[in-house]
Amino acid sequence: LGEDGWSAMPSAQRSERIKEAIDRRESPLGSLSSEARRTLSVFQTIAHSRRRYGALSIGIYIVSAAQDADDLLSVLLLAKWGHLGPKVGDVPLDVAPLFETAEDLENASEVMERLLADDFYRAHLAVRGNRQFLMLGYASGTHDGDAVSARWNLDKAYRGLAATLAKFGVDMVIFHGPGGPLSRTGGPVHEALASLPNVTRNQHLRMTEQGETINSRYGLRGIAMRSFEQIVSALMLKASSDTAQPEPPEHWHEIMASIARNSSRSFAALTTRPGFVEYFRTATPIDVIERLRVGTTSQSTIRSPVDGVHEAAWSLAWTQSRCALPGWFGFGSGVLGAISTYGLDALQQMYKDWPLLHLLVADVEIALAKSDLEIAREYAALAPAQLSVFFKQVSEEYEAGVAAVLALTGQSHLLEYSQRMARSIKLRNPYVDPMSFLQVHLLKRWRDAGCGTDAVLNALMASVNGIAHAMQDAG
Repeated sequence: LGEDGWSAMPSAQRSERIKEAIDRRESPLGSLSSEARRTLSVFQTIAHSRRRYGALSIGIYIVSAAQDADDLLSVLLLAKWGHLGPKVGDVPLDVAPLFETAEDLENASEVMERLLADDFYRAHLAVRGNRQFLMLGYASGTHDGDAVSARWNLDKAYRGLAATLAKFGVDMVIFHGPGGPLSRTGGPVHEALASLPNVTRNQHLRMTEQGETINSRYGLRGIAMRSFEQIVSALMLKASSDTAQPEPPEHWHEIMASIARNSSRSFAALTTRPGFVEYFRTATPIDVIERLRVGTTSQSTIRSPVDGVHEAAWSLAWTQSRCALPGWFGFGSGVLGAISTYGLDALQQMYKDWPLLHLLVADVEIALAKSDLEIAREYAALAPAQLSVFFKQVSEEYEAGVAAVLALTGQSHLLEYSQRMARSIKLRNPYVDPMSFLQVHLLKRWRDAGCGTDAVLNALMASVNGIAHAMQDAG
């Protein structure tokens, strides 16, 4: 557009300039960079695919890391420049913001308020059936902290967005995008849908499956049909007023917020402690995973508690070290702190009657059960001796997590009421354990040689692949 200092402009000013460019049918100024040409070619390809394969062949345009209204309006202008639709008229494209970070989730309702108050965008929505697709950061929920806070932030964001869209008479369509790891709501999809707040109840749902879960859920026809049945039944139950869960009492929100705060503090006490980055880089095979180029997406999404490490690589590294830390760390501190403040009876009632907490506990329990701290200790021994305090901190939080799960569920040991899962883990471990011990040996050998031995690196990469398949929620 020929505007200097575009990124420094307030969002409202950028929005007005974008709408002005659309109204005046402005063309891009000057010569386009290769990145700009590639961006516009995306919209040209959408138009081509729809002409060739039908209007439904290419659907929603997702704006990753959406932060304000101009992020969505930009897509409409780019679509015009990419010749998607006529020069004069509406853009035939649904745009879905993906709110990823904790800050973006907190601001999501205000962003949509500004967007829906804009007559220009409302006119676009009217042509698109007055439906707004929304995607929240399941895959990125642990960028800024622990799994407990991520779940709670998602729940609050959904309730806020539903109220905002209802205010403007716009139908909210949830774009559900869970990941594979349990830290990214990677458990049963129908349970994840049931745990959504009641305000999200409607007849529409759109889903995306992560690559690592497609084969396990849809690789065989019988399992694929069962997966679809579970999703459809969960949606029907969610949409029906006869089967809707009662709204949780307001004081449950207060207790959940307390759990999230304590969990977040515990998580921050680990990840911000001096020396943690070195511990992470030596006590996990992250250096091998980075060579596998796991999570090599746009720079805006490369965010985890360790700078420069993609969230998918972060989760996979802990899974490889048999610790599964992102799935449970902080939960024990959060729940035990809440029990001391509000009492065990209150927490047990919440667990029994609130799907949000029930699913969280179920996912944490599986993550704890899949972890093996005896093997994780072997990985921790790869770190310098002065960093051994971190494994002690991890072990203490693990014990707190187990105690919290048992207190809420009334079990005497993990997975007492989930015999099938317990049996699956018991049968699998004798096969995956040798791969873990072999990986520890290869890591030490490779690092001692200066990380330059290709044959050892190839063996390490094979071990990463094998352990990822065995654990089944690797990310």
